[in-house]
Amino acid sequence: MVATAHAPRRKPVGELTVEDLRLLIRQDVGLPHLLPRALDVLRDDPMVAGDLYEGDLLHAVLTRSPGVWSRQPALGHRLRRILAESVGPPPPLRREAERFPARSVPGEPGTAQPS
Repeated sequence: MVATAHAPRRKPVGELTVEDLRLLIRQDVGLPHLLPRALDVLRDDPMVAGDLYEGDLLHAVLTRSPGVWSRQPALGHRLRRILAESVGPPPPLRREAERFPARSVPGEPGTAQPS
């Protein structure tokens, strides 16, 4: 696992596969550089699959901590546009997609605040 997780770190961002992106993002590695690339991929196919299941990259992106999105609100806006324009995630990802705006950018207009 360590070798599998370490190998993508040596690749240029433009050469990372969907699986590389999924793996690194799940480990919170290089998020300022990898999230924009992942959103480019998701814009073209929100349900793209790495090695696990259809939509695994979307799941990795959706489940990053709220702090990630508050530091980069423009990326949160891009992700919300992708979600709004897509057919909709399947049931296993729907919960995360529905929770995303509420967790993404505290204080942003139109997002729910945790109670």
